[in-house]
Amino acid sequence: MTPLRQKMIDDMQLRGLSERTRDSYVRAVSQLAKHYGKSPERISEAELRQYFLYLEREKEASPSTCRVTLSGLKFLYEYTLRRSWPTLELIRPVHEQKLPVILSVAEVQQILGCLRRPAYRVCLSTIYGCGLRLLEGVRLQVNQIDSDRMVLHLRQAKGNKDRYVPLPQRTLEQLRGYWVSHRHPVWLFPSARDGGQPIDESGVQKAFRAALQESGINKAASVHTLRHSWATHLLEAGVNLRLIQAWLGHTSLTTTAIYTHLTVKAEAQATELINALMAELP
Repeated sequence: MTPLRQKMIDDMQLRGLSERTRDSYVRAVSQLAKHYGKSPERISEAELRQYFLYLEREKEASPSTCRVTLSGLKFLYEYTLRRSWPTLELIRPVHEQKLPVILSVAEVQQILGCLRRPAYRVCLSTIYGCGLRLLEGVRLQVNQIDSDRMVLHLRQAKGNKDRYVPLPQRTLEQLRGYWVSHRHPVWLFPSARDGGQPIDESGVQKAFRAALQESGINKAASVHTLRHSWATHLLEAGVNLRLIQAWLGHTSLTTTAIYTHLTVKAEAQATELINALMAELP
């Protein structure tokens, strides 16, 4: 590891960035260095400008990729190398406004029913039943279950925030039933190859994709779609939006409000109201 990379990693840790964010930023810097074949320390502001033009014009990188790259390189040059370059303030990747894919309750049940391996079935069922992110589900620990209060205690989740989420009775029963099969003292989903680590997230993703294909459901869904679907189903059932915001761990209500655009019941009610209003017109 080069001294520059180590210094950047140390700076990010001092800044309180999550491990996943640190990995993304280091990857962005590595790709820049590989593109020019030299240390980022020797790259000029003009070259940095051309690199972003290359990402957009030739590589046709997505706005999200450009945002992560910009954040990583801004951290390197502004915090680690202490260079205030106007180019880093000039670049503003287009913000995508895409609505997430949503599965119906029946579709979720259908996909989960196609999972054969208990570890994957229970893990993905828990991710849906508690509205978790993939890593939150994979890394669940035994001591995070509070069966007296029927909640999961998620520690140091995204943004280094703790939160509680409701634990459905059925999910608790599934977790207990699966834990009995291995009785690991720490992990609810221990790795079969390395018991000291949780199950690998890529394996869970592959299992979901295989189950989705087997189900015949023609939607571009992913594991994260289960979280989006959970929030939408709760909203359709009449759960307060601010409660859903707290359970999802969203800082802003605006982020959670996207689900108001995805509820079938809300659209049906709005259509019914519009029809009633129009019926009164001559």
